[in-house]
Amino acid sequence: MYAIIETGGKQVKVEAGQAIYVEKLNVEAGETYTFDKVLFVGGEKTVVGAPYVANATVTAKVEKNGRGPKIVVFKYRPKKNERRKKGHRQAYTKLVIEAINA
Repeated sequence: MYAIIETGGKQVKVEAGQAIYVEKLNVEAGETYTFDKVLFVGGEKTVVGAPYVANATVTAKVEKNGRGPKIVVFKYRPKKNERRKKGHRQAYTKLVIEAINA
C-alpha cells in the first residue's frame, strides 16, 4: 500500500516503513506527525482524491531535524569587478512513515 501526500508545496510518494526528507516542520524529534493532505491511495483498492481523499491520513514519526549540504551561489559580471558569493543550507525534517490510514 502506498500514498501520495502533499507537504511543503511538493508531492511525495510514501510507503509504510519508508524514510523521507521533507521541508522543515515545526515538530520535535521523537514526536508523531499526521498528514491529512492525501492526494492518492494505492494498493488493493485505488482511491483518487478531488483534490484530497476524504478521511485518509498518513502518520509518521519525526526522526530528526537538520540542515542539508551548503549550496554556493556565486554571481559574477565580467569586466565590471562585480562578484557576490552567498551560501545556503536548506532546513529539512526526516520522517519515518508508520501507517497509511485510508
